Amino acid sequence: MKLASIWTLHNVVGRARVLIADRNYFARQSLRQAFEHEKDFAICGEAVQGRDAVTAALLLRPDLVVLNLVMPVMNGVGAARMLKRLMPALPMIVRYGLEDQGVNQATRLVGTAALVSKTEPLEFLIHKARRLLAGTEAASATASTTAA
Repeated sequence: MKLASIWTLHNVVGRARVLIADRNYFARQSLRQAFEHEKDFAICGEAVQGRDAVTAALLLRPDLVVLNLVMPVMNGVGAARMLKRLMPALPMIVRYGLEDQGVNQATRLVGTAALVSKTEPLEFLIHKARRLLAGTEAASATASTTAA
């Protein structure tokens, strides 16, 4: 386990527990602040690399995982693939920088719930997370659009 990975436990009764996995410290902090600003979400942990995200998810049992596409050791698609095998009901959102057809297809094949561009406002990601957890969003990885 890498020291760069940060795992925390909070009193999160009645709140959806979110695990964030992103190699970029500032991206993790931004996501943490956005989710913790909401009354119905709490961050249960953070990871810097895909393999640690899988380990953290197994230990912390989050309600939702937000994965960056590009991470060291194991990327977001690899982590999502492994998590889908180990925790099939766990919804996952993959965030990406530049869209291409390969990313869209790979995330759909591994069964992630959503694919969201980093260019989207964080409010869009929060809205998508709420809908996934409420069961009102179909679990299929499709690229986000601002009209959604």
